[in-house]
Amino acid sequence: MKLYNFFRSGTSHRLRIALNLKGLGYDYVAVDLRKNEHQGAAFKALNPQGLVPALVAGEQVLTQSVAIIEWLEERYPTPALLPTDVRDRAHVRALAAIVGCDIHPVNNKRILDTLRASFGADDAAINQWCGTWIGDGFDAYEALLAADTRRAGFSFGSTPGLADAYLIPQIESARRFKVDLGRWPLIMEVDANCNALEAFQRAAPMAQPDVS
Repeated sequence: MKLYNFFRSGTSHRLRIALNLKGLGYDYVAVDLRKNEHQGAAFKALNPQGLVPALVAGEQVLTQSVAIIEWLEERYPTPALLPTDVRDRAHVRALAAIVGCDIHPVNNKRILDTLRASFGADDAAINQWCGTWIGDGFDAYEALLAADTRRAGFSFGSTPGLADAYLIPQIESARRFKVDLGRWPLIMEVDANCNALEAFQRAAPMAQPDVS
């Protein structure tokens, strides 16, 4: 498999985590968002939407991290990223969606570029914008963690899974936008437990070959 991605992209980061948790190897192909390589003809021939990540598996080109991770779960079911019980699966997917649907989409590069170019937002305004949506989402995530009496160190249960693959990159992004993370102790516990594991360490932005 070939993974077209960018070291600092949150969606790329979550996919690297998922691949590592499943023990799947891949060739790393860097797409430099700072140089707008994702908007070039070569990459758009692979993914017409011009977004990372894209995963090439044989003759198939997979796009959209949500769809790719679901494909991985179906194609390589063990180790599982989702619990077996249908209610628990819905709970884990809901946690992931807080990040994937409600936080990340309004804080990604093209949104922030538009805020700068069309609305004159400076770095302080960008940080405030991102902090607002991260804070709203993390407040809800923290409340759900607190309410789960079966939780044991991770977003669900005692092993890392789908929700953690979404959460950890968003925490990385929160730090970049200077969000004070101290008000979410349970999220910080999950962060510490995940980042003690090799799968998360190898997926981290600073561990990637295109980091600079």
